[in-house]
Amino acid sequence: MADNDTGVDAAESQPKQSRAGRNLPAAIVVGVVLSGILVYTLLFASKYWVLLLAVATPIATHEITRRLREVGYDVPFIPLALGGQAMLWLSLPFGARGVLGAFGATVVLAMMWRLVGRGLDHAPVNYLRDTSVTILIAVWVPLCMSFAALLVFRDDGPGRVLCLLFPVVFSDTGGYAVGVLFGKHPMAPAISPKKSWEGFAGSLVFGVAAAVFAVVVFLHRPWWVGLPLGVLLVLTAVFGDLIESQVKRDLGIKDMGRLLPGHGGMMDRLDGLLPSAVVTWIVLAVLP
Repeated sequence: MADNDTGVDAAESQPKQSRAGRNLPAAIVVGVVLSGILVYTLLFASKYWVLLLAVATPIATHEITRRLREVGYDVPFIPLALGGQAMLWLSLPFGARGVLGAFGATVVLAMMWRLVGRGLDHAPVNYLRDTSVTILIAVWVPLCMSFAALLVFRDDGPGRVLCLLFPVVFSDTGGYAVGVLFGKHPMAPAISPKKSWEGFAGSLVFGVAAAVFAVVVFLHRPWWVGLPLGVLLVLTAVFGDLIESQVKRDLGIKDMGRLLPGHGGMMDRLDGLLPSAVVTWIVLAVLP
């Protein structure tokens, strides 16, 4: 139906979107730029890797807390931001012990903060609900992000991080391309209607192939190590996306933010990477 003032179809005035709902040109440009920054940092300036994570973590945390506040949750951002920085930076001198200690301190601080946030003469409302959600965010964003930091603290650390990034990025790309071209059977229509089983198959093929390539080229390990790594990373990346989709569905929103054109917010870009960082750290620590 034409616009009464301009005679131009209203849909034509909107940014072009693909069948998967993205502004594809913007998504490609942003994706290439972000990937370039990450790969360059890992190959030539790996000591700044934790700094990148320390910048991204409070942005993603703020996006979630802001969205929760819009629908009535009282989630304290300050203890989450401080705790997230502590988890990341204490991983430098103390490794996993520093992350665990900082996470425990974050949980304790968040419980205390929510209890006395309005003063001791006022009983907090929905304390159990809001504190539980706050701890969930502490696990979901800074704790999972800390595993991405832990990956880099080895002689082959940059290669380990690339073994996280390559499978997740190629899983997302392969699933998107195959889903757009061939997707007919919805995978989880009640959570994310645009995801299809065909797209999941594309994620599996691209993600496993990228994992095999990454472990051979970057870590010089046997090719078969990439098989379980690739399968697990595809699963965690897909479910990470579905988990965020369900959270957004509960909140009645499309994106967590608008920071990254074509992608949404920082959290919309990190949803698959965060749980995958945990799995990568475990798999590479267990397998020879």
